[in-house]
Amino acid sequence: MNKKYFWAWIVIIAVLSFFTGEMVTFMMLFLILLTLNEINSVLQNFYEDWKKRNMF
Repeated sequence: MNKKYFWAWIVIIAVLSFFTGEMVTFMMLFLILLTLNEINSVLQNFYEDWKKRNMF
């Protein structure tokens, strides 16, 4: 995921949680999105490395 989109989602969730008073939900969603973003980047790195090794 692009970093701009990631931070855009964080801002949207933060604004919604501020108006609804769900700060704990915001923190949980932030951690989930952060973790998924890291997993995605690791998988992309593995895929790029795999592609380089399998090309002749």
